[in-house]
Amino acid sequence: MSQVPDNERKTLILTGASRGIGHATVKRFSTAGWRVITCSRNPFPENCPWDAGPEDHIEVDLSNPKDTMRAIGVMKQKLKAQGSRLHALVNNAAISPKKAGGARLNTLETEETDWQHVFQVNFYAPIMLARGLLDELKTAQGSVVNVTSIAGSRVHPFAGAAYSTSKAALASLTREMAGDFGPLGVRVNAISPGEIETSILSPGTEKIIPSIPLRRLGQPEEVAKAIYFLCTDSSSYVNGAELHINGGQHV
Repeated sequence: MSQVPDNERKTLILTGASRGIGHATVKRFSTAGWRVITCSRNPFPENCPWDAGPEDHIEVDLSNPKDTMRAIGVMKQKLKAQGSRLHALVNNAAISPKKAGGARLNTLETEETDWQHVFQVNFYAPIMLARGLLDELKTAQGSVVNVTSIAGSRVHPFAGAAYSTSKAALASLTREMAGDFGPLGVRVNAISPGEIETSILSPGTEKIIPSIPLRRLGQPEEVAKAIYFLCTDSSSYVNGAELHINGGQHV
């Protein structure tokens, strides 16, 4: 990690840091010298795979609007030491309820409470966080990245109806945010992963591989690199985009 004074380091806030793409993203930014404030439902792990410490971890239940607002207040306090600047917000946390055995829940089977729970985490929390941290994003002329999904554009064999429609809504929200936040100097983009090799892959995902032009699953690090691109000057004129990271599966 580069030795940059704390008051000059760039800062990332990332939700859903406890596994998979979140882990890889934290490590990518930490390696580049960023301060990373991680957020998840779980406490700070003792065997943490990145350099950030427990003082920069926030335990938050994004399915609870009141707890989300509490966490935003904690984030703002943590950012004060660096001039209340936030250079990047990555909305990565998401939930996808399943039936027994991991089978997908379709529109006929998903309970109303599950719809509400999924949309609160996958759709409402990202805009709550971005609006709540707008002053800090404006001060840094920062960037917001929403993590959508290939499931948001088609009926997916594993992703349930609530998850898929919440991701489609998040893609539309990204476009709206780009139009509203852009004049304030804050860019808003999305990355749309396909089948990424993590511990939460559904059984049977290997059957999809022959339909992917690159004939393999993606790696979390490949998604993290795209997120990093959207949060740096390399993408300074990219706003309102949704990058497809799926080996060509969407074609």
